[in-house]
Amino acid sequence: MSLGTFYGIGVGPGDPELLTVKAASLLGRCPHIVVPKAKAEGGSVALEIAGRHVHAAATIHELVFPMTTDKAELSRRWKESAQTILALLQTGEDVCFLTLGDALVYSTYIYLLRELKALAPEVNVVTVPGITSFSAVAALTAFPLGEGKEPITIVPAADDLTAIRQAVETGGTIVLMKIGKRLGDILGVLDELGVIGDAVFVQRAGQPTQRIETDLRKLRGQDAEAGYLSVILVHTAKK
Repeated sequence: MSLGTFYGIGVGPGDPELLTVKAASLLGRCPHIVVPKAKAEGGSVALEIAGRHVHAAATIHELVFPMTTDKAELSRRWKESAQTILALLQTGEDVCFLTLGDALVYSTYIYLLRELKALAPEVNVVTVPGITSFSAVAALTAFPLGEGKEPITIVPAADDLTAIRQAVETGGTIVLMKIGKRLGDILGVLDELGVIGDAVFVQRAGQPTQRIETDLRKLRGQDAEAGYLSVILVHTAKK
């Protein structure tokens, strides 16, 4: 029996109506839906977003990808998950994997796909792009991402604040992602560089708990969860 097709589906940032027509169509007929979770006892944010589009008879498979920096642990999880997906594909049925935002922008899907292709190079893969979180944030705040010939710089800010300084020096629009628990430190850098007044913050864009803040100074002293699933957009003239 030939392998089923593996679909990687970006479900967008949070609003179920922001799924693409193609994503909704596939979810409406795919027999196996694989969803990532950060904890075994928790729910899947991706499934909460896409759930209304999933076929009623589809089987939901939950895979746990813990929020850890332990590379060995993550590698083990990705390999085990790829084996689980391959076993489903070997039945000849299609499998859809849900991921937040776009499937190939800072996504677990990237690593999972790599492992799956290593196990079965012949597998047919279709990746369905999704609206990125920073595109949604720009729309919610009427914040132009790119004007004229100005660059757009995307910075995963959780680990290296030096990259923020370099981006400000480059000028244009800066997209800060993977903020997490470093929100307070990031605010300090933006204030020090004199660009905090030219920034917007959105947490959980499009979700019921969405928070929009155009005065980032109000975010000072927030708890550690304030930076989770959040994006900061900054505009700065080249120095």
